[in-house]
Amino acid sequence: MTLATSALGHVRRLAQRLAARAELGLLSVPGCWDGLSVLLIENAGFEAAFVSGGAMSMARLGRPDVGLLTGPEVIDTVALLRDRTDLPLIVDGDTGYGNALTLQRFVRGVERAGASAIQIEDQTFPKRCGHMAGKAVVPLAAAQGRIRAALDARDHALIAARTDALAIEGVDAALDRAEAFLEEGADLVFVEGPRTTAELHRVADRFADRVPLVHNLVEGGVSPTRSGRELEAAGFAVALHPLLLMHGFVAGADGWLDTLRRDQSTEALERTISDLSDMNALTGARALQEATKHYGC
Repeated sequence: MTLATSALGHVRRLAQRLAARAELGLLSVPGCWDGLSVLLIENAGFEAAFVSGGAMSMARLGRPDVGLLTGPEVIDTVALLRDRTDLPLIVDGDTGYGNALTLQRFVRGVERAGASAIQIEDQTFPKRCGHMAGKAVVPLAAAQGRIRAALDARDHALIAARTDALAIEGVDAALDRAEAFLEEGADLVFVEGPRTTAELHRVADRFADRVPLVHNLVEGGVSPTRSGRELEAAGFAVALHPLLLMHGFVAGADGWLDTLRRDQSTEALERTISDLSDMNALTGARALQEATKHYGC
């Protein structure tokens, strides 16, 4: 199988799944940032994973989602994930990391690395988390230029166009921006941060029948709903859960570490944590050992 054929496979599966959204319903997409997190998502039976910029920043840098991550770091991460999974990967491309030229270079690079869809947003550079205060967006013409540049640079990956204008310029301006992105040819549309059920339904009423709609269900965010079923009923196609696994890890970590510090042992945790044999089984140790025997080296 050639790289091009493999790439078209995961892109095609995502495109077909989105095209069948009326029959198949909402696509829930957990976030990942490394090989282990994407493996857990795949083994749990999900149909796609979201390569979250916020998760990468928090996991790799120990820093919040405030634009510190770079394009090459994202590309490297996607290449590592693609080596471990054939799941469709929706990749957070932030603002494209500069101007239209850097954006196009990023799109080409992350597509080669294995992105199935690439999300581009209209915040100023450097960006910040869509659910944080203090955001700013570029003028509409520049935002349209980003989407046009991404579409011109991509070969086969889908382009998801995100606007963060709702929190800054209001829902009408955000809807107009999403409309402009759709006119440019975006494959998915993402209006970040509806704050009320009324705003959520205005987005869905305008676009759900015309293009796959994305919504961010990050825990602790500004979304007026936590329910994928409610999003599905409204007509949304994709619900992102970018930090679910990380939120679980962080919530449990203090207790595990407190136990070790207090007891100088992890025996009390045996029923609540995995062990080495579990990890070896999960990550495929036996298959790799057999491969070394097969090749004799």
